[in-house]
Amino acid sequence: MSTESLRIVWVYPDLLSTYGDRGNMLILAHRAQQRGLSVETLEVRSDERLPTSADIYLIGGGEDGPQALGAQRLLADGGLHRAVTNGAVVFAVCAGYQLLGRSFYAKGTRCSGLELVDLTSDRAPTRAVGELAGVIDPRLGLPPLSGFENHGGRTQLGPGVAPLARVTTGVGNDGATEGAWYGKVLGTYSHGPALARNPALADLLLRWAIGAAHLPALDDSWSERLRDERAAAVTAAARQ
Repeated sequence: MSTESLRIVWVYPDLLSTYGDRGNMLILAHRAQQRGLSVETLEVRSDERLPTSADIYLIGGGEDGPQALGAQRLLADGGLHRAVTNGAVVFAVCAGYQLLGRSFYAKGTRCSGLELVDLTSDRAPTRAVGELAGVIDPRLGLPPLSGFENHGGRTQLGPGVAPLARVTTGVGNDGATEGAWYGKVLGTYSHGPALARNPALADLLLRWAIGAAHLPALDDSWSERLRDERAAAVTAAARQ
């Protein structure tokens, strides 16, 4: 795979970057480079134009104000919409996940989303904080989801949108489902960072980006130890 190249954009790190979500970019770049891919990573701030020719776009979590501002600037820029139309992969976490949809709430105000995915998010009476785990849609061929959530939103999916996972621990979208995927756009409430805790999910994004059915295997023993540790912690907490 030495002739392939990959361009990864981290969208608005000055607004949307909480709970180590920058790690998602680092994990993708590392796993691509380990397979001999040439990787370019770009951090595009909210006062800059978003390039439309990248392969993968990453959007992280953020507080209400930055989330609303990020959505406004992405709508005005239009670059992400053009990139998706051109076949780019989008991976969004928490606030970034919510702004992919038709609307979300920030500081008690309903805000317009990007309408890249048919979903809406509102506010819940309680905040979801803690471990998040679930069984991922079998069509994606991935092991169970492992992550950490901290959000006050609840998300409802439209009829043409599939949840990323069925919740076994935590809340996710609504206590039953977690995240969403539509085409090559995927969102989740999972921090951790998500791709460090779910390397197979990182590889799925890479495969989507380069159009590969398979990637050479890597030594993921470190991430398996982390996943086992968190699963054991969840089990121990449930027994208390």
